[in-house]
Amino acid sequence: MSFASILLSIFVAAILIAALLLALAVLRTRRIASLAEKLVPPSGKFIAIDGNRIHYVETGEGRPIVFVHGLGAQLHQFRSTLFGRLDGYRLIAIDRPGSGYSERGAAATGGLSEQALVLRRFIDALGLEKPLVVGHSLGGAVALTLAIEHSEVISGLALLAPYTYHSGAIAPEFAALYIPSPVKRRLIAETVAVPAARKHADQTLAFVFGPQPAPADYMTEGGGWAGLRPSHFYATSTDIVAIGNDYPRLQKRFGEIKVPVGILFGTADRVLDYQKHGVEMVGRIPDLDLELAEGIGHMPQFSATEQTVAFIKRMAERAFGDQA
Repeated sequence: MSFASILLSIFVAAILIAALLLALAVLRTRRIASLAEKLVPPSGKFIAIDGNRIHYVETGEGRPIVFVHGLGAQLHQFRSTLFGRLDGYRLIAIDRPGSGYSERGAAATGGLSEQALVLRRFIDALGLEKPLVVGHSLGGAVALTLAIEHSEVISGLALLAPYTYHSGAIAPEFAALYIPSPVKRRLIAETVAVPAARKHADQTLAFVFGPQPAPADYMTEGGGWAGLRPSHFYATSTDIVAIGNDYPRLQKRFGEIKVPVGILFGTADRVLDYQKHGVEMVGRIPDLDLELAEGIGHMPQFSATEQTVAFIKRMAERAFGDQA
């Protein structure tokens, strides 16, 4: 056998091995995703908004409060923690486009202005009368964008550990999510991302919830399993890439916000610097109501539930006034 033939044989063998490994990764991903959909199935209603299929849950009666989750999360982060504690209000939590069981339109980019417009259309479609919007983490950035660009449809914001400042740098903990190429993003989502996320789930939850522990039932009651699906990873990566497109422009306009805004931030947050994203917002947003949760991490709705409920109620009273 000639040297060229040997090289060709090695090359073909390498291609076959790579294809086999890729097929095994796809199979493992689909098995995990199938289990995830059994453990945390869709639990609400669906509505078409500008090419997106939005999944949402609602309960109660009264003035509306809309909940918008953060990066890589889903609506159960509010449903499981807050929905039974806010009597007298109509509570609506959505899966942001692409996250949970909401499907992002084919032409969508994940930009903050785009997501805020979808949220505005959602408010219009459900006939919600100027709701208070509760935004957590990246959901806080979406809520702030809504207040800047569509303030006429809301009464105020109650922000939990919101992402308010984009420096242009990607934190090391999120570097693996920054995948600018949609083709590469899709390939990774369908092969290695979900098994890797499952393998490192405990470390991820320790980082997000720390210094408090994640609830023992978070993966089911908190909806954590819903994130172990290719579509969810793809949307999360898309969100990370899109942040830098809008926020440098938007964060210069916080002074234009006219509705009441409150921020609740844990002083032990490991995901976002409470000084940079919370304390330094005082003076940038008119009449900002800032409350700190001493020793609490990035998930106050889980780790400081009663304080979070009291904060939302206070902001609802301020936003709705005599109409609450």
